[in-house]
Formats: sequence, C-alpha cells, structure tokens
Amino acid sequence: MFSFFKGKEKTTTSGGWGQRLREGLARTRKILNTDLGNLFAGARLDEAFYEELETTLLAADVGVAASGFLIQRLRDEARRNNYREPQQLKGALRTAMLEMLTPIAIPLDITTQKPFIIMLVGVNGAGKTTSIGKLANHFQKSGQSVLLAAGDTFRAAAREQLQEWGARNNVAVITQQSGDAAAVIFDAVNAAHARNIDVVLADTAGRLPTQLHLMEEIKKVKRVIDKATPGAPHEVLLVLDANTGQNAVTQVKAFDEALGVTGLVLTKLDGTAKGGVICAIAHLRRGSGGKPPIPLRFIGVGEGLDDLQPFSAEEFVDALLG
Repeated sequence: MFSFFKGKEKTTTSGGWGQRLREGLARTRKILNTDLGNLFAGARLDEAFYEELETTLLAADVGVAASGFLIQRLRDEARRNNYREPQQLKGALRTAMLEMLTPIAIPLDITTQKPFIIMLVGVNGAGKTTSIGKLANHFQKSGQSVLLAAGDTFRAAAREQLQEWGARNNVAVITQQSGDAAAVIFDAVNAAHARNIDVVLADTAGRLPTQLHLMEEIKKVKRVIDKATPGAPHEVLLVLDANTGQNAVTQVKAFDEALGVTGLVLTKLDGTAKGGVICAIAHLRRGSGGKPPIPLRFIGVGEGLDDLQPFSAEEFVDALLG
C-alpha cells in the first residue's frame, strides 16, 4: 500500500540506491502524498475528484498530456469495475504510471560495438560533464575500458573539469588546445580504436535549442564521428536537468529533431519537486504512428559517483508514490 494512502512516509533500512532515490524524490513525493492522500480518502468518485487529481499531477510537473492519459486510465478502470469511491482506485494510478514508464526503461547495451561511442549533448548547466564522469565509473565497474573526449571547447574550464573526472576514474582524456570540437572527438575515436577501448564518452558544448548556428556545429560533430567510425555515434545521450520541468520536454523535441536522440539522462532529481516530468517525457511519442519512445537510460539523484544509475520504472514509481 502506498504511503500517501496511509498519510505517513514509508521507512527503509537500506542505504542503497532505492533509499537514495526515495530521498531524491522527497519533494515531489511530498506533493503527491499530501494531495493524493486527501483525494483518495474522499467519499465520492465524481468529476471534482478527477479535476483535483489533474491539479495534483500538474503540480508535480507530470504535464497536461501525461496527466490526461493517467486520468483516462483511472476513468476506464472505474467504469469497467463500476467503482463509486476514490479508494477503490488506489492501485490504478501506480498501474497506469508503470504502463507509461515501462516502455522507456530500456538499459543501454554497449556490447554491440567496440568501441561503443556515446555522444553527450544538452544545454549548459544540465550536468553533461559530471554525468560523463559518473558514467565512466559505471562502465568501469562493469569491466569496460573507457576513454573521454573533451569536446566542450566553448565553456571555460570544461576541459579541466573533464580532466579532473578522468583523473578521479583513472581514465585517459583526449584534449586539444584548439577550439575545434569535431577534431578533438575525431582524435579520441581514433585513439580508442588504437588502444582497444570499449567505450568512448564524448563531451560537447552546451546549446540552447534556439541557437541554430550552434546546433549546426554539433551536427557537424556527429558527422565527423560517423567518418571516424561508420555508423557512430552508437548512442546520442541527451542530458536533462530535472529542475527545468516541462522545459525538458521542449529540449527533448528540439535535440531529437536536430540529432536523432537515442537515449536520455535525467539529472538533479534530488533538488526538485518536478520529478513527475519523467511521465511527460515518456508520453511524448505515445500515439505517434509507431515511433518508439526515447529510452531514459540513467537518472541522477546526487553528487556521488554512484548517484547516477540505470532507470527502473518500478523503482521510480515506488519511490515517487511512497
């Protein structure tokens, strides 16, 4: 039973990822637990219930379309089973969220190519460089060798920041003094082939989706990677800051249109009450004529090396709803 149905937080003795995820989603869960607890304790399953439920979901940044999907699932459940009281729909919300999120919970398989080349993109401040450091640690723990490419040649100290992560993980970092990001990453890919490296993590400069001239430059980086290794990059990871809420959905659309995003990383869930944005992202391509959703590969809830982990729909829903 969810904690918001009981009016109190569920405790856990584990200090592992599940507990850190719960702590990271605490602000979002507080919104849901308080309001949903009152809603599901109500006496009548009427239109007012569904309207208040929509308001609660929107407050957690689930988004209009995704909220509509979830509410319709609850309406269908109530109609199918002739429910009359809100409490009879307790389990339906969790089931509907899992239905929405499970299709994007697809782990990243890096064993299909060697080197497996991952190009990381996103706006400034989303956490690209930090995510690269954590991903390097993650892949190393899986027994993979890693090489970093310092392709963010625009932001001051970006190269030094990546070199610090390289030193922390004992991983080589390919850099250049020039400002040509494509040349840096081209060299890194060739070095990975020569050194028999398993995974290349290529940093790129942050862009706003509206900066069309800069988006053209990052398209060039992608083309250069393909020249160095035909068919690469094998993954285009878009890093998103959970604090941006619905703006993250806009970023997904823009970067996907420009680059063909194949996976997502959602960072900084520990500092936001907008954790429901994952539902909005998952709902993006629903009903889009068979186009599969963009997988959410990793989520981050802290500053530690282990605070970026593969996304699990069930773990997330349990942490979100209590």
